[in-house]
Amino acid sequence: MVSTWQLAQINVGTIKYPQEDPRMGGFMNRLDEINAIADTSLGFVWRLQGDSGNATDIDVGGEPLFIVNMSVWASAKVLFDFVYKTTHTQVMVQRRDWFERPQNLYQVLWWIPTGHRPSAQEGLERLQWLKDNGPSPHAFTFKTQFPSPDDRTKADEMSPEPFCSGWN
Repeated sequence: MVSTWQLAQINVGTIKYPQEDPRMGGFMNRLDEINAIADTSLGFVWRLQGDSGNATDIDVGGEPLFIVNMSVWASAKVLFDFVYKTTHTQVMVQRRDWFERPQNLYQVLWWIPTGHRPSAQEGLERLQWLKDNGPSPHAFTFKTQFPSPDDRTKADEMSPEPFCSGWN
């Protein structure tokens, strides 16, 4: 059976320095490489891009140090594999060098109809909903997932801790 649903995700962060600051070079210089890995990953569908070819130049509220990353995938498993089992993880381990420590949730997952391309605003609204209401079929996390609306099985829990050092 072909699913009529795909998984959207948005993650957000506040960078410590302006993007052109040399201290951001380790992050900014790897974006094309990491995006190319995503673009060719099994199950990748789409990612939000501005004129730069990534989403760092998309204004989401007038805060130049606040950036978003948003993409669509065939399933939570293929997104999880990209995030925690590719070179992407090496960049995440260094995120303390470039990003302020999050004070709240910074990633949300949700199901969208196949073919829908969510806006950054839609992603931010789902993130706020998750903050306000906790995980549900409307907005959830890897650790507390919900199956797509056409899937009657329980989604597997996926724990990123073994794969990434996180913010500890």
